[in-house]
Amino acid sequence: MTREVHQPTSAQFAAAREAVALHLRPTPTIRLETGRGTLWCKLECLQPTGSFKVRGAIAAVSAAVERRPDVEVVTASAGNHALGVAFAARALGVPATVVLPTTASPVKVTKLKRFPVQLVQHGAEFADAQEYALRLADERGAAFISPYNDANVIAGQSTIGTELLDQVPDIEHLLVPVGGGGLLSGIALALRSARPTVKLIGLQPANYAVMVASLEAGRVVDTAHVETIADGLAGTLEDDSVTFEILRDLGIPVVTLEEEQIRAAVRTAAMEHGLILEGSAAIAIAAAELGLVPFDDGPVAMIATGRNLTATLLTELIDSY
Repeated sequence: MTREVHQPTSAQFAAAREAVALHLRPTPTIRLETGRGTLWCKLECLQPTGSFKVRGAIAAVSAAVERRPDVEVVTASAGNHALGVAFAARALGVPATVVLPTTASPVKVTKLKRFPVQLVQHGAEFADAQEYALRLADERGAAFISPYNDANVIAGQSTIGTELLDQVPDIEHLLVPVGGGGLLSGIALALRSARPTVKLIGLQPANYAVMVASLEAGRVVDTAHVETIADGLAGTLEDDSVTFEILRDLGIPVVTLEEEQIRAAVRTAAMEHGLILEGSAAIAIAAAELGLVPFDDGPVAMIATGRNLTATLLTELIDSY
């Protein structure tokens, strides 16, 4: 299947805001007191699927239905985007197939089984699952919805940035987890218009730093794939990914954090802040605690992107607190 993806248009941003407002309530932003200072935390972990990904999915599925009311959708995901598409498909009455790698988080697979979707697990890595999903979409004449390389998905994620500005208007720094870059791209585009002085920092696990390596190389490259607790940020980039182009052109810095730093942040979130966060979300707390952003420069915020981690892992991390 040949896909040509462009940056979201103003019409797509407007449609995404309308779709998200119709199906989802704004998430709250709370204060976390860290060793470095106050960290404003937007609780996307409270979304009905446990992750921010539902925003982009709602926007993309709504756009697909607008184009063709009898559409079928197919997606590939490490888990959270699949949950978002499943939620959106059920809400809009659209048949959906979601393809996950066989290594996907068990808690996300269990949650997916509660939705009326066709669930397929294929391949050990996200790239394998996506290749299979693209083939299925092509065979069925279905709409493929990428977790990140999709203009409507990016537009949907941008709504987090506009909501956050309503809640913390004077924000100066924003810490944003990065996998394929859909979240950071959407927020960057939204804030470029609404408040361009906000300084964005992307965060990626060192074990799966594809975006970091690509930005350093000036083109999309692959890296060694090592298991990470931040599994929602693990995945390759499509060669023509529009998210890479957006982050490169806007000069958004993306830094890496080590596994033990992320694991410690999951413990800190639970034991000191009462938040259940997966590694992909807690990575922002790690960055704040390590002083990767100056707190004396103005309000610092983060996106608590999701809560979908296994009870076994959470117990293991808390026991080692």
